[in-house]
Amino acid sequence: MPELRKDPVTGRWVIIASDRAMRPTDFVREQVIPKGGRFCPFCPGNEQKTPPEVLAFRPHGGGRNEAGWTLRVVPNKFPALRVEGELNRQGEGIYDHMNGVGAHEVIIETPDHLLTFGELSEKQVEDVFWAFRERVLDLKKDRRLIYILIFKNHGEAAGASLEHTHSQLIALPVVPKRVREELDGAKRYFDFKERCIFCDIVRQELDTGPRVVLETEHYVVVSPYAPRFPFETWVVPKRHYSHFEDIETSSIHNLGWVMRATIRKIDKVLERPPYNLMIHSAPIQEGAMTHYHWHIEIIPKLTKVAGFEWGTGFYINPTPPETAAKFLRDAGLV
Repeated sequence: MPELRKDPVTGRWVIIASDRAMRPTDFVREQVIPKGGRFCPFCPGNEQKTPPEVLAFRPHGGGRNEAGWTLRVVPNKFPALRVEGELNRQGEGIYDHMNGVGAHEVIIETPDHLLTFGELSEKQVEDVFWAFRERVLDLKKDRRLIYILIFKNHGEAAGASLEHTHSQLIALPVVPKRVREELDGAKRYFDFKERCIFCDIVRQELDTGPRVVLETEHYVVVSPYAPRFPFETWVVPKRHYSHFEDIETSSIHNLGWVMRATIRKIDKVLERPPYNLMIHSAPIQEGAMTHYHWHIEIIPKLTKVAGFEWGTGFYINPTPPETAAKFLRDAGLV
C-alpha cells in the first residue's frame, strides 16, 4: 500500500510508492568511473589554466599556483556570481533585482584525476572539510554575503562538467528558498516544543533504529523519514551546531571517516552512482541558532523529477527509507 509521509522539518509531503518498491539493482543508471585521456585543467601541471588559487594544501612546500599540492581551491572560471561590485538592490514595480554579487569557487579534492571522492583516504576526505571550513570563515568576513552553499556534483548525470573529483562553493547575497523553508520549519518546531527538531530526529532515529545507516561518537547517518528520492541519506552531527564552520576539531576529524564510509557504502550498494551532496548550514551573518542544526544531504541520481513533482511539490519515492537504510547498513564498512 502506498504511503504519504510528511517531512517534519519543512512540512513537505512525499509519496512512498511501496507498490513500486525498488531494490538497488532495479535502477538503471550509468556508473561514474573516471577515464581520463582528455585535457583536464584540474590536474597538476595545469595550474595556470585556472584562475589563481585562493587556498592550497602543500604539506611538502612548493610555490603558489604550481604543482605539489594535495588540495587546491580556485575561483570558478565561469562563475555564477562575481565578488566585484555592489549589490545595488532595486525595484521595478512589483519586481525586485540586484547585481549578481557573490562568490563561486571550486575545491579540487586531489591531484589524482582517476580517484573518486569515495576512493580518497580518510585524511584526504578530512582535508576537504577543513578546506570548506577555511573558505567559509574567510568569505563570511564580506558582509554582502548572506548564505554559503557547499555542494558536490558527482558524475555527468548529477551536473558535473569535469570528471576530476571536485566540490563547489557558492556564496549568495540572499538566503535560498529551500534553506529558508528548513529554517522556518525548524523555528516553528522550536517555538512549540522548545527543542531543536534535528536533535529530536537524532534521538528518535537512534532509539528506533530502522533508518540508521551508521553511528559514531559525533555523527549519525540516516535515511530520513520522508525522503524525496530513493537512497537519500543525511549525515547529522549529534552535537548541536547551527553553523558548519563552528564545529570543533575532533568533529571534523571524525567527519573524514564518516563521509568516506558513507560514500563507499553508497558506491557499493548502488554500483558507483552519480549523486549530489550538499551542506545545509545557517546563514553566515547570523549568530548561533538554538533551533537550527547543520547537516549534510546526499542524493543519488536514481530517478527523474517529472511533471507531477514540478506541478505539486510532492515527490514519489519507490524505495522506503527503512529498506534503503538496511541495504546500506548491510554493505558493511568498505
